[in-house]
Amino acid sequence: MRMAVEHAIQSNMMCLRRHSSIQTIIRHPFSSFSLSPFHKVTSMQHVRCCHNPLSYGAVEKEMNKKVGKKEHHLWKKRDSTGSGQKALNLVRIVSELPNEKEAVYGALNKWIAWEPEFPLIAATKALRILRKRSQWKRVIQVAKWMLSKGQGVSMGTYDTLLLAFDMDWRADEAESLWNMILHVHARSISKRLFSRMISLYDHHDMPDKLIEVFADMEELGVKPDEDTIRRVARAFQTLGEEEKQKLVLQKYKCKWKYIHFKGERVRVRTDAWDEKC
Repeated sequence: MRMAVEHAIQSNMMCLRRHSSIQTIIRHPFSSFSLSPFHKVTSMQHVRCCHNPLSYGAVEKEMNKKVGKKEHHLWKKRDSTGSGQKALNLVRIVSELPNEKEAVYGALNKWIAWEPEFPLIAATKALRILRKRSQWKRVIQVAKWMLSKGQGVSMGTYDTLLLAFDMDWRADEAESLWNMILHVHARSISKRLFSRMISLYDHHDMPDKLIEVFADMEELGVKPDEDTIRRVARAFQTLGEEEKQKLVLQKYKCKWKYIHFKGERVRVRTDAWDEKC
């Protein structure tokens, strides 16, 4: 940078000397080479030095360049600093409480009392930790509390809550939550959430409810995965509707699948593999 500044200063000095010499020739009355005031200068490159792309003013601006103001974006990125410690603190607080709604909700409200904004990242991490520890009652309490505050309204939270209802044998609460999701987020329900609900009804031996969820899945144009197809086919078989079972298998079941055999990925027919199993 210093060499560039010195080069710019030297070039500007040479330009000034040329300019002064041209003015001297024009003004001198006895000069053999003179220019009249009406003479047009076709190119100002001899007067203004254009060989140097970096002018002295640009160098000064570059040296005195100041840092601009911070830009304000519509979508503000939440600060995740310390969210892991906050999540562990929340898990510790909840785990020590009795299994009462008032006590749990009161402790959770105290946890966010001094926060300038809702610690969504820490709460989501706490849900993940409770899910890994299989503390399903605490998962349900924390997830319901978040939704009551209008926070964490996402397919991931709904999936965790439905899984907790399944593991805690609360099929009726799962059904009411599913009806709300289907009513509010009909066009944005993911395949994973449909599979979760079908798995829940299959786990609780409710084939008629399972078929209803599958009908909604077909109506919304969501393609089921292989596990969902097997559960639906088994539900039709339980209800004694073998024709519909065959139609579902013909429509959705893949003819080929990939398995790992002796360390290699092998392509086999699904019907042949199912017969061997």
